[in-house]
This record gives sequence, structure tokens and C-alpha cells, in this order.
Amino acid sequence: MYPFLRMAKEIIVHRNDPPLKFGETHVSRHMCWPWDLDFWFELNNGRTLTLYDLGRIPLVSRMGLLKTARENKWGMTVAGTAVRYRRRIRIFQTFKIRSRALGWDKRFFYVEQSIWIKGECANQAMYRMAITGTKGIVPPAMVSAETTFPEQSPELPIWVQNWIKAEDSRPWPPENHNDM
Repeated sequence: MYPFLRMAKEIIVHRNDPPLKFGETHVSRHMCWPWDLDFWFELNNGRTLTLYDLGRIPLVSRMGLLKTARENKWGMTVAGTAVRYRRRIRIFQTFKIRSRALGWDKRFFYVEQSIWIKGECANQAMYRMAITGTKGIVPPAMVSAETTFPEQSPELPIWVQNWIKAEDSRPWPPENHNDM
């Protein structure tokens, strides 16, 4: 189940935080609860992606994008994710989620998030995000013009550019193997 109560807590806790400029980092604090665990009694990999919402939504709110999206009747959706898992997160461990917007291309925004325990990175995710309207994806340049974002995207890190190239070469739809 989606962590609605945890999201409400994050929105309340961060409602008076100062605005963030594009590229600045939002930091939030969390705990691994029993319902976040997998069969191995550690934070479930799928749940990790859900918990990243707890950092991403306050990030876009503090950047002014949430308000702009509501005013324009836009939505936000994840269009792709790349994740690295490096450290286990156990029950009742506390951790920080660091979230920051990196930049955009012609269609998507790119957001980096990471989970830290006692100064050590446990995992990192890079999200490809789309702003959507009634006619499909809203071009990031149009979103930028409606917000306080820079006129031009900051240069995306090489590793993000390489991921974009890899994604562009990936076939869609995937091959149907007719296994059934």
C-alpha cells in the first residue's frame, strides 16, 4: 500500500522549509518500518522506489513545480528509473533521502535521489520524469518558462547523458517472445 500517512507527514514537516533553486538538495529523514521489509528482513527494493516519493514530492514542492503543475492542471509521472543498491537497510534503521533536480532534455526532467545511513550511501536512483498535460508530455522548456527554473537546463552529468543514450537505443515496445 502507498505510504499516504508518511507522505502527509513529509508535506507537513517541510511545508515551511525555504524554497529551493533548481539543483539544490532536499534532505528528508525516515525509518525502515516492519511493513517496508522483504523476505530477507531488509528494505524491499520496490518499497525503496516508493519511499523515494517521500523525497521527490517535497523537492518539487519546494522548487515551486507542484504549485505550477496544479495551476496548469499538469501531472507528473515517472518515465524511467536507474537504481544502484549497495547497502542493506534493516528494520528500524534511520536514513536520509537526498533529492535534487539535475536538468532536462527536450522531453524529460532528470532527478537524482540517494539514501544515506550514517554518512554512507546505501542506494542511488536516477529518475526520468515527465510533466503531463491534456495533450501529452509538456515540453520542459514550457515548464521552465512557467517556473523560476533557469531558462536553459544545466548540463547533465556524463553518467546521465550515457543513460539517456542507452535508453534511446533500447527497443520499444520490447520483443514479444510468445512464451505463453
